Amino acid sequence: MRSSKHALRDPYRLLERRHGLAEIVERGGGVLVECFRVNLLMRRVGAPEEDVFVAQGNLANSYQFLGRLEEALSLRRDVYSGCLKLNGEEHEETLRAANNYAYALVTLKRFEEGKALMRKMIPVAQRVLGDAHNLTLRMRWCYAQSLYENPGATLDAIREAVTRLEDLERTARRVFGGAHPTTVDIGECLQESRAALRARVTPASSA
Repeated sequence: MRSSKHALRDPYRLLERRHGLAEIVERGGGVLVECFRVNLLMRRVGAPEEDVFVAQGNLANSYQFLGRLEEALSLRRDVYSGCLKLNGEEHEETLRAANNYAYALVTLKRFEEGKALMRKMIPVAQRVLGDAHNLTLRMRWCYAQSLYENPGATLDAIREAVTRLEDLERTARRVFGGAHPTTVDIGECLQESRAALRARVTPASSA
């Protein structure tokens, strides 16, 4: 017989199997409401907090796919604060939740908040997971994006973003190889940051 912990997780797993991404996008609110009800059910029947966080994270993904970014952000914040309280800042799930929350902030152009969170958590990830861990790389990548995507970024901030992304791409190539999606995506951001830098320095050079 399976443990009660696994049994409690089954309703959400069943929901995920029942509704693929295409159907979530097509049906929108109906699936999200059902997700929310499962989340409430898990809390009422005493599901472990970790499982509730998983359900909330999946619901946040659904909101994000539907373009409901503020609602996704609220859930990301709840998951991060919950993981932080339950596990402490050095737990990998807390670090992952922090990264998801920071990306949600950057997506909504709340760059300073995302940057501040990553500035706090990246040293923790480096200490606990190491510089070459995929999650550490993603957190450093998020920080770089918060620098060069900010319309109010200084020239020094954009230069810092380029430098950071150049280092990240080298590390990703060494760890994952050049064809890995993480390496490819970091490379694309590197090109974007270089373009942002050129846009800043070219007018000054031609004046």
